[in-house]
Order: sequence, then structure tokens, then C-alpha cells
Amino acid sequence: MTTSSPVPRTDDAGSDRPRALLERAATGRDSQAWSDLWTELYHNGSLEVAHPLVLHTLADMAQGDHADTAASALHLAGALLVQSDQRHETRNLRHQYAPEVARLLGAANRWRQVTVDRNDYCHLVEAVLNLEGDIHWAEDLIWGIVSEEYELECPDPDGCASLWVIIGERGFFSTAEDHALSDDDVETFPLHPAEPGTLEGLGRRLYDLARADGHEEIARALTYAFGEATCPECEQRFSVVGQVVARSG
Repeated sequence: MTTSSPVPRTDDAGSDRPRALLERAATGRDSQAWSDLWTELYHNGSLEVAHPLVLHTLADMAQGDHADTAASALHLAGALLVQSDQRHETRNLRHQYAPEVARLLGAANRWRQVTVDRNDYCHLVEAVLNLEGDIHWAEDLIWGIVSEEYELECPDPDGCASLWVIIGERGFFSTAEDHALSDDDVETFPLHPAEPGTLEGLGRRLYDLARADGHEEIARALTYAFGEATCPECEQRFSVVGQVVARSG
């Protein structure tokens, strides 16, 4: 693993577990170490995210030369920062480790520009957004692009219906049934993509990034994610990303 600075040394016995897991993960050959890091840092909190080894070592991995290890480090680091923001309702962890966050963000943008695989690219964009920390729903937004569908709720105040918005090889439509599990004759409603020239804010930024990075298919999918769908029950048109945000809240 290429590192930009030495891993900080700590003398307390509690540092042994995170150090061991991070060292195993850094080899790029130990998927169980990554699973354990996710479980103990993110899911059950048995390891302390603010431990001085964690973000420092993840940043070292992200700045290394192994693409898969870097991607795993960036995914975990971004998720940990967003979780900390939400759990504590502060950005203290980001401020405490501002140099490491800056290194992680720089690495995420570097890998983003050279990644060819569609889904790997999407996850790196998610990492960039999580590391920037301006939104907390990047995972839900990007997951729909990767899986080519969003499961959403109609915005009608009475909770009209659950629905699926399909974006990808199966087409571009909304339906009241899980299309992957339904018959071919299920009723569908065409989506209404945003015109690229009308995109603003995050939608415009992500669209421009995808095109600049050579991912035209993702850029097209984003016009649908930032466009409108129709509820199959009440036929109300609504913002897809607006309901992604509502579901994430």
C-alpha cells in the first residue's frame, strides 16, 4: 500500500483491533476484514470511528495504487462521515479530521476520472458526495442509478401508492408493481426526463461530470432521476429526486 504519511501510533490496547483490521484490509486480499470494518465501525459501533487510525489509514489506502482497495476505503469513509453527521447532528468528525477528509476527497475525484466500469464509477460519485457532506441522501440517489430502479411513494398526502421507477435496460417508466417480479403486461407510465439544459444545482453538476468522465449512459440516467414520473394510481406527476429525498428523510 502506498501511504502519504506514517500510520499514527497509539499505545492503548484498544487500538489493536482497528489496527489489525485496517492492516488486513490494506492488503487488498481480505474481504472479511472489510466486512468486519463495516460491521464494527458502521453497523454496531463496537469500534470508535474517531479513533486516530481509522480515517487516516483509509485515506492512505485511497491514495494508494490499488483501485479496488481505494474504492473500498472511499466507500467506507464516506458512509462513516455521513452517519456521524446524522447521528450527532454536528460535523465534528469532519472538522477533527479535515486533512484526512481532504485527502480522501482528492483521491475520490482522481479515481472517478479514470474509472471505466459503470457501477464502480457510480459508487465513486457517491463517495465524492458523501465526503463533501452537503447532502445525506447520496446513497439512495446513486443506488437507483446502479440498480436501475427506485422504490418510492406517491407524494399524495394520503399516501396514494408505492411505486417503482425504472431507469435502464428494461426501459424508462413507472409502475405500481415490482417490474422485476411482475408479468410483461403490467401497466406502465413513461418517465419525463429533464432536459439537460434545464438541469440546475446537483443534477447539472452530476450530469456534466458523467459526460466529462465519458459515462454518457449514466448522464442519460441522471436526466430521468432528476426528471418526473407519474403515479400509476392517481396519475399525478412528481419529481423523482424529490421523492428520493423524502424517502431518505
